[in-house]
Amino acid sequence: MKLDDPQLYRQRAYINGNWTDVGVQEVIEVHNPATGESLGFVPDLGQVETAQAIEAAEAAFPAWKAKTGKERGEILRRWHDLVMAHIDDLAMIITLENGKPLEEARGEVLYAVSFLDWFAEEARRQYGDVIPQTRGDQRLFAIRQPVGVCGAIIAWNFPCTLVTRKVAPALAAGCTVVLRPADQTPFSALALAELAERAGVPAGVFNVITGNPRTIGGELTANKTVSKITFTGSTPVGRLLMEQSAPTVKRLSLELGGNAPFIVFEDADVKKAVDNLMVSKFRNAGQTCVCANRVFVHDSIYDEFAHQVTAKVGELKVGNGLETDVTIGPMIDDKGLLKVSELVQDAIDKGARVLMGGNRHALGGNYYEPTVLTDVSQEMDVARKEIFGPVVTLFRFKSEDEVVAEANSVETGLAGYFFSQDVARVWRVAEALEVGIVGVNTGMFSNEVGPFGGVKQSGFGREGSRYGLDDFSELKYICLGDVE
Repeated sequence: MKLDDPQLYRQRAYINGNWTDVGVQEVIEVHNPATGESLGFVPDLGQVETAQAIEAAEAAFPAWKAKTGKERGEILRRWHDLVMAHIDDLAMIITLENGKPLEEARGEVLYAVSFLDWFAEEARRQYGDVIPQTRGDQRLFAIRQPVGVCGAIIAWNFPCTLVTRKVAPALAAGCTVVLRPADQTPFSALALAELAERAGVPAGVFNVITGNPRTIGGELTANKTVSKITFTGSTPVGRLLMEQSAPTVKRLSLELGGNAPFIVFEDADVKKAVDNLMVSKFRNAGQTCVCANRVFVHDSIYDEFAHQVTAKVGELKVGNGLETDVTIGPMIDDKGLLKVSELVQDAIDKGARVLMGGNRHALGGNYYEPTVLTDVSQEMDVARKEIFGPVVTLFRFKSEDEVVAEANSVETGLAGYFFSQDVARVWRVAEALEVGIVGVNTGMFSNEVGPFGGVKQSGFGREGSRYGLDDFSELKYICLGDVE
């Protein structure tokens, strides 16, 4: 891994300010999904090492909590500045271990660092309330305090963003963190930990532990010292973490799977809708929880929309993200590739027509052809299951009530998109969609100032925005008596 700063390439866990493999012989090998080549190894740690990281976070908590919000914010600001100074190396790490094109990886680093910027400021704005008293001899207050030690478990598709979107608000609120990155993409998190140490984050405040997800997750959820679990990943794993956290009644923030509808009404600007679909659908080769999954197009413009989408998809260049002009990288692994292949084949078997793609790419490996399917129906698996790949599925609809009902017919509710010029319809549909995030006439809504999160079985809790500190703090009510 050739970096300008080789110290960012860490193959050890980070516990209590120390880079260590704790003498463990077992390792996890990390591969480049574009080439299959080995990128290196991280230690396969378990329950004992996770408990050590939790103990370190517990020991560091009182001093970190005692710092003022301004002091914590200043450290986050230094972390932000160091990330900006190493953006090229971080983008390179993302592309090598995740596969997304280098320019897209650079965009992810900019998105990731925005949360350090935002919460460096929000750290000093964790306000409470003076509550009007009900008796003359009392004064009433509400204050916010950090929840304590937090366990953070993240997915592989945004290996930098998911770190900062969880760790920045936790640290800003005064919490300490034990983070487990995904096996496929641990090096981004470890590089960020290196920069956090340089920024002055004290030992034990931020720990990164690699290893078996069930073992580490089991200890994080069972350990009484951990007050909160924040997780990004699949809905089944989210359910498991809820179950495991129940005996110790932990606070939870869960950002789980999605199945986003993308609705194009008859009065929409077709070209604008197509352009925004491309932005939403094909980021990270379609491997995002908020990307358009079910594209509903009004019958009157269906054929024109399908024609324009197919033309745009034909312009995409598939390949290694380090190559010039590549816009679509590989799937993350064989499992992801197989899932997409099976969903597409099921749709074809049940009557869908392939306008473009529909097969594994000629490049081999983990590559899949950007695909457009038309005449897709509710009987097909793609109507109910998250695709997580570069596949556009086109459904027809004729009425607003019909399409809203179909959009809401799935168990998840993370994001939804629709395109219309009718102001009254904008409000009706935005309010009617059962999702946590709505994009109206846009395919890109992600930023640090908007609250990110879902409803139904897409989870609960919000990341980013001024609400982002709430999930990492407890509201304490204070009644002061005998003041007359």
